[in-house]
Amino acid sequence: MTLRELLGEGPAVEIAGLAYDNRAVEPGALFFSVPGFTRDGHDFAPDAVARGAAALVVQRPLGLGVPEVMVDDVRAAMAVAAARFYGDPTARLPVVGITGTNGKTTTAFLLRSLLEAAGRPCGLLGTVTSVVAGEERPVERTTPEAIDLQRTFREMADGGDTACAMEVSSHALALRRVDAIHFAVAVFTNLTQDHLDFHADMEDYFAAKRLLFETPLTDVRIVNVDDPYGRRLDGVTFGVERDADYRAVGVLGDFDGSRCTFETPDGAFDVRVPLPGHFNVLNALGAWAAARALGVPAEDLTAALPAAARVPGRFEPVVEGQPFAVLVDYAHTPDSLENVLVAARGLARGGRVIVVFGAGGDRDRGKRPLMGEIGARLADISLITSDNPRSEDPEAIVAQIAAGAGSGPGVSVDVDRRASIHRAVAMAEPGDVVVIAGKGHEQGQEFADGRKEPFDDVTVAREALREAAAPPPPVVSRPPS
Repeated sequence: MTLRELLGEGPAVEIAGLAYDNRAVEPGALFFSVPGFTRDGHDFAPDAVARGAAALVVQRPLGLGVPEVMVDDVRAAMAVAAARFYGDPTARLPVVGITGTNGKTTTAFLLRSLLEAAGRPCGLLGTVTSVVAGEERPVERTTPEAIDLQRTFREMADGGDTACAMEVSSHALALRRVDAIHFAVAVFTNLTQDHLDFHADMEDYFAAKRLLFETPLTDVRIVNVDDPYGRRLDGVTFGVERDADYRAVGVLGDFDGSRCTFETPDGAFDVRVPLPGHFNVLNALGAWAAARALGVPAEDLTAALPAAARVPGRFEPVVEGQPFAVLVDYAHTPDSLENVLVAARGLARGGRVIVVFGAGGDRDRGKRPLMGEIGARLADISLITSDNPRSEDPEAIVAQIAAGAGSGPGVSVDVDRRASIHRAVAMAEPGDVVVIAGKGHEQGQEFADGRKEPFDDVTVAREALREAAAPPPPVVSRPPS
């Protein structure tokens, strides 16, 4: 394919590949000089040319001896060129884009389970993992760059996938990574405070999410009208608290999930949602509506939903035979922490709720005292600890959280996350619910200078439970000397 065919201008130079990372350039590639937050791709263009780049896409002239195409936005041009280079795979592969602050991962997992149960192989692009033509792959970011996305869609289509469930982050929307994707369905889960280190304010955050619903490349729009931002979007509606096209009524829940009735345009269906919590009923409704938009019969969904796979690190139970519950969840925003603790309270049924949580460094600082207040208000015992401090001082982060929690008798602070989890398990009594929030599926703790130490909340919780259950060492009496 030529440069002119890819971008609509420039000489008819043959292009053998696309790259935005100079280290990935191979002879004949088109290099996109992407301006970043800390590094500018234009500065790496000379190395790209030295590695064999046949042409450059730039926002300012560089004069490096190869053809240059000047554009206003390199990222936008990259998205269009990537779709063309890989044969516009999403024009034939139905993609469901799921966006929102919370619930994206669970909704994507549920949707994939529903489609697979209906005999429709489905790819997955998300926070926890990616699945391409049945092969699981590691994840670097929630929504990859446009070149990586379009190449992956091509691999899905060629590998036999008939759909893709995809999490779409606000960063990806704002940075044009998902431009040129044909979305068969877009799902909006909710919008609550997060990422205000990237977005100027909540309206700016919402404006980014809204892009998925305003593009003419989106066919069906599905929105949660229990959420006030969702009510500002047009489309097929779902909800629990409000009238909607898809609504759950009569919700009864326990540790194994919820039973309720889905009132839908196809009629009413008694269903079992295999995940506990009110918020997971909403996630299931969104997945159900998306599957129906793709043509899966409602009767098939009724049969498939109870067997849908659990998501690692999302309200995940840790069981070692103990007489109390331990749940690990990714909740790392005020709203998600509140949802999880409300659900935990409903499951405790007379027991106490004990929560271990923190907040990430180099991220929205405004949510820290809010999370502290929520933990102190909704849990009987609130253990504030470290999450992923990154370049920040862990003590400073927990102090900001603690400022919102106040100094009640149930609140304590310890930056040692392992010690905090062990303490929570050691103090738990029969009937209590221990919630370990913030990291979920993550397998490490991030510190300054990019250092990442292995750490898995589920593994640490298991070791704490086994330690608590271990019999005390025997007392050896010695005869008097």
